[in-house]
Amino acid sequence: MSHAGIYSSGLDANSANFEALTPLSFVERTATIYPEYVAVVYNDLRLTWGETYARMKRLGSGLAARGIGKDDTVSVIAANIPEMFEAHFGVPMCGAVLNTVNTRLDAEAIAFILNHAEAKAVLVDPEFSEVVGTAIKMTGRDDMLVVDIEDATFDGGTRVGSLTYEELLAEGTEDYDFVLPGNEWDAISLNYTSGTTGDPKGVVYHHRGAALNALSNIVTWGMGHHSRYLWTLPMFHCNGWCFPWTIAANAGVCVCLRAVRAEPIYQLIRDEKVTHFCGAPIVLNMLANAPDELKDFSHEVKVMTAGASPPAAVIANMENMGIEVTHVYGLTETYGPSVVCAWKGGWDEKSTDEKAKLKARQGVKNVALSALMVADPDTLEPMPNDGESMGEIFMRGNNVMKGYLKNPSATSKSFKGGWFASGDLGVMHPDGYVELKDRSKDIIISGGENISSVEVEDVLYKHPAVMEAAVVARPDEKWGETPCAFVALKPGKDATAEEIIAYCRENMARFKAPKTVVFGELPKTSTGKVQKFVLRDRARSLEETS
Repeated sequence: MSHAGIYSSGLDANSANFEALTPLSFVERTATIYPEYVAVVYNDLRLTWGETYARMKRLGSGLAARGIGKDDTVSVIAANIPEMFEAHFGVPMCGAVLNTVNTRLDAEAIAFILNHAEAKAVLVDPEFSEVVGTAIKMTGRDDMLVVDIEDATFDGGTRVGSLTYEELLAEGTEDYDFVLPGNEWDAISLNYTSGTTGDPKGVVYHHRGAALNALSNIVTWGMGHHSRYLWTLPMFHCNGWCFPWTIAANAGVCVCLRAVRAEPIYQLIRDEKVTHFCGAPIVLNMLANAPDELKDFSHEVKVMTAGASPPAAVIANMENMGIEVTHVYGLTETYGPSVVCAWKGGWDEKSTDEKAKLKARQGVKNVALSALMVADPDTLEPMPNDGESMGEIFMRGNNVMKGYLKNPSATSKSFKGGWFASGDLGVMHPDGYVELKDRSKDIIISGGENISSVEVEDVLYKHPAVMEAAVVARPDEKWGETPCAFVALKPGKDATAEEIIAYCRENMARFKAPKTVVFGELPKTSTGKVQKFVLRDRARSLEETS
């Protein structure tokens, strides 16, 4: 007797046994079970999960009452404040898509994003009201709902919107019966890359990936129930690596922080008993080099870091003062970190330097990622696991983006043979751990932010005295990497390094401007292509300048 298909017939998905995966279900569960537990801490403000959930529903219903719904974009330009956390749930509750914008961008870049995303509404933190006000004028649109977030603890800022955030919440109701996504493949958020060449690309996340990566953070990091998470990583960056949704699933505490400085970080770690935080190596370096009198905490703290590999000395310094470092790797296209340097007990006996070297590797796939390989970018043939053969890093899994918004050519280019092509170059070690070696796109990661060498070169070429320019990463103890410009001047023209740097700062976001300028002829191949690998070696060998 044939049994073919016996597990298919009459066993269909229905509303009793199937529901779309979404982080929205996390907050509903936590607020129902732990309504009296603290959810958000910001200066003197304390909000419980019950109160926070009510505010999220008011935001969702307030937006819905204004006609914002499925697949409409709501942009937010804000620091790590409670309203930014609430938007991660309130916006998708009405079916809209959350677009958190990099607060370090200039008005022109923000205007591009608002127009490209077709934003129906924009929520504005007072700290960024001036630049966003300019950006809104540059969009040439008057149909956007502009909402001013008010912050009594921030001194400054101007009104640029038609109503305040609290007024919008007052238009909503906490009885809002929000709808879960009909399809877990529906978009939940839109995150723009730093624009490696030309305009930034809009990376689209779906509810399924957000839910799975959020849960994976708990498993990957071994987070205990009710973890107390400090917001040192920007929530605008890959939706804070999905941690707003993680904290809701964990029934933890969001400790909000506007400005990332050593003193308030250590104060909050001590006073709020922070257990976890994330940040670029520059944050670790800042904390490691802070005055010893600030470091007066006694409980266990964990930090997750990504970007340019943190120097071994920084890892050692952090661990010596009781902060355990976990190194991760990922891209905007993979919901933030999707690769983790999973620690093995047998490594505990190794020397501090050996441990730091192991921790500097990017690692293995997280729980949500299905596959990770280092392969030939043309043939997709995996490279030998010898720690030496360099190839491109490829990923596959539910925490890979839907694609790039309104950019089918870039989307198809990034998906090769059933894999996502990262554009990063690395090696696979014999134990299956990946280590990044270079970036095929010549991206510079400075303080956790991506800087395109092409973009900096474009500005340099506009300087009246510059004939040729090439920009590469220069290792930097504080920032991880900084842009180093090699410049050949036009005959008869003169310019100082200070003038070149000042010119760049005037014509682009300040953090992208070169920190070093070296004058001279550029090394080229026989076909006239600049040999950036030669320049990288030169940048590495430059003596440290004060």
